[in-house]
Amino acid sequence: MYRKTPEIGQFVRIARGREMNQYAVVIDIVDHHHVLVADGEKRKFHSPKKKNINHLTFYDCVSPEVQNSINETGRVTNGKLRFSLLKFVREQVTDLKKGEHLNGERRCN
Repeated sequence: MYRKTPEIGQFVRIARGREMNQYAVVIDIVDHHHVLVADGEKRKFHSPKKKNINHLTFYDCVSPEVQNSINETGRVTNGKLRFSLLKFVREQVTDLKKGEHLNGERRCN
């Protein structure tokens, strides 16, 4: 579920700082300790936040739309960032919260 190595287009949860517990997408890797993250709303693509990777929780899920757009054109629209984050939070995060009381099992018996 969680991965420590960053990848462009990967979803993260901010674990430290003013924006704690908010979700963002990795849009660039600065060095082996820092990445640039944006959410398309507060942190736009043209003004991303530089974050230490130790202050982020990395999810295994990567947005192919964001990743392809950055690899092909070098940028991504803020609307695409917002859309992919909203889709991720609705599908993945709510499923994780629902299954927490089942110790990871997705069955009722």
